[in-house]
Amino acid sequence: MELAKRTLLITAAALALAFGYRFLGDASRQGGVRNYWASRESAAEVKKALAFINAYHVDGEAADLDSLTQSAMEGMISELDPYSEYLDFERLKRLDEETSQEFGGIGVQVEMRDEFVTVVAPLEGTPGERAGLLRGDRIVEVDGQSLEGLGFTEAVAKLKGRPGTKVAISVVREKEPDRLDLEIIRELIEVDNVHGREIVEDGIGYLRISQFGRRTGEELSKAIDSLVEKGMRALIIDLRNNPGGLLDAAVEVVSQFLPDGELIVFTKGRHYSMTEEWRAENDGSYYEFPLVVIVNPGSASASEIMAGALKDSGRAKLVGEKTFGKGSVQSILPLGSDTGLKLTTAKYYTPGGYVIHEKGVEPDIIIEISPQEEANLIIQRSRLKTMPVEEFVERFEFEPIEDEQLNAAIELLGEMVNES
Repeated sequence: MELAKRTLLITAAALALAFGYRFLGDASRQGGVRNYWASRESAAEVKKALAFINAYHVDGEAADLDSLTQSAMEGMISELDPYSEYLDFERLKRLDEETSQEFGGIGVQVEMRDEFVTVVAPLEGTPGERAGLLRGDRIVEVDGQSLEGLGFTEAVAKLKGRPGTKVAISVVREKEPDRLDLEIIRELIEVDNVHGREIVEDGIGYLRISQFGRRTGEELSKAIDSLVEKGMRALIIDLRNNPGGLLDAAVEVVSQFLPDGELIVFTKGRHYSMTEEWRAENDGSYYEFPLVVIVNPGSASASEIMAGALKDSGRAKLVGEKTFGKGSVQSILPLGSDTGLKLTTAKYYTPGGYVIHEKGVEPDIIIEISPQEEANLIIQRSRLKTMPVEEFVERFEFEPIEDEQLNAAIELLGEMVNES
């Protein structure tokens, strides 16, 4: 399920304005005129190479111009970054389904890391989480077919399907000698985004945002109102393993904690048309109580935008581990009538000008926990309250453990409340 980032879908008309009318101005400002002519020479070489191969290669079928063009495009684009792709008709169709969110899936956020489809975080309450998938798991096979050599979009498409259908996946997990074979039933991924609201200490509230969807802002304000009624004077927001989602939803959430008009995030690319900023929007009223946010390497994309904005503005302190580092913008550029190019065109920056992509957001207080501790805490959080401790230990084969990151957040927030 595509949740992490805000993808900019640019129409052909918009592209004409962005790259047609602005090209000469951008090129002259950037010394690009010389590069423009050099690119024409390079394009001429590629065109000539295609003609030679098509005319003289011994295997005429392999040297078909359409096949050569597609292979050349895929090879060229794959060298840029893990998120840029050549989109043929089928890939464009899948991307359209993905952005419309009308598909079934297993409920995990994945990224391409070191040429492997890697789990960033399982979404809470989804088949992927119930099956036991963890951050860092590498999905190497789907329904008996290897994902090796596939592009990101093509690989992810194999995980999707109609709700109710089964998908078999093979997973390689760090420090596990054997592959894990799982069979998961796909579901329509529509889950609540705000969970676990409770008072964890006198006057200190806690809630967890699992992803940023269309209802997240509304869910958050209702959760906060219910905690205030219980006497909350300060809040912990848990963004651990939140893979992101809709940028507009993250902006709506952050707007509940910042003055109207304050900068939340901005993008910067090589061209002016790729530069944009988002600011807090509210009626002048916002929550002003002390705030701590917990993050970890599973906090990605929109989560990092929220964490970075609240940290840079001085509105909140961050506790936990450095975030994932997914902060780039992918634009869809049309090539032919049924082909396109998904190209990384900009990067997200925090209000202080710090680039998120491949760097992540550093917490104010670093508390590291092991992957096994994290896995145990996920199980403990969802299951411990539903059964006696003895039954829990017998079923899951571990004693309940302390959440050191949450404890550090409570301690820090207590100090902030006392100071205020």
